[in-house]
Amino acid sequence: MISEEEFIKKYENYLSKNVKLSNYSWFNLGGNAEYFYKANSENQLLEFLREATKKNLKTTIIGAGSNTLFRDKGIKGVVVKLGQNFSYTKILENDVIEAGAATLDRKVANFAKDNNLSNLEFLSCIPGSIGGAIIMNSGCYDNEISKVLLSIKVIDKKKLIKSEISKEDIKFLYRGTNLSEDFIILSAKLKGSKAVKNTIEKKQLDFIERKKTSQPSRTKTCGSTFKNISKEKKAWMLIKDSGCDNFKVGDAMISKKHCNFFVNNGNAKSQDIENLIMRVKQKVYETTGINLELEIKIIGEE
Repeated sequence: MISEEEFIKKYENYLSKNVKLSNYSWFNLGGNAEYFYKANSENQLLEFLREATKKNLKTTIIGAGSNTLFRDKGIKGVVVKLGQNFSYTKILENDVIEAGAATLDRKVANFAKDNNLSNLEFLSCIPGSIGGAIIMNSGCYDNEISKVLLSIKVIDKKKLIKSEISKEDIKFLYRGTNLSEDFIILSAKLKGSKAVKNTIEKKQLDFIERKKTSQPSRTKTCGSTFKNISKEKKAWMLIKDSGCDNFKVGDAMISKKHCNFFVNNGNAKSQDIENLIMRVKQKVYETTGINLELEIKIIGEE
């Protein structure tokens, strides 16, 4: 087994120590990663995972950080992020797009539009990247990624093998899937539907406008904090009806524009956001008997 010094030297262009995770979260919060590895290619990633396994280093996969709160004490082991080579889009057939897992959702929507493919317009309103969108089964405006997905290519970080998984072999849930946490999504095949570009553009702009009027923008937030219970029982309604919409903890607050969006108002700690989440969850439960479930991910040392 190679030493720590040799390990860092071997991957020196891609591996760093004590990296600030606040740079990788839309909340702009979090402690340090003990190691931070930015993967350059599928084969290099596989080789790196083999070395990390030999060294008994825990690996944590992150995406674009659009729905992730990193705790103040950071993350032990290696945080793995897919590099620029995993951000791409290409046409495989007339109506099938392959997208790298690190490709931003809005870029996939724009690529689809430019190639006269409809049904992917909603992705322009989903923050983050394709890999995260699949794990979360992200969606909006009566659309979700499970409706357009054909298959995914993954690396199993435990078995250290690559495979392709068909949509039929994935169980999709509301804002979730049954995919193993050992899987690192590398790419996805998505199916569109041929349409006129002007029609696609109009639909896309309509979605974007709806989002702008209802959700905060240009602020330190990670999107919807809690999952909706149902169409009749939206999380924001339960928060408002329980009298939580003005709650604050330190510099963590609830957005005035949409009370299911929690915000770092400038100088919050991750713990402030987490405490605000627990306070709201408790009050909603006391008021309504409903136990809100998190949509954002909270990871790191407690």
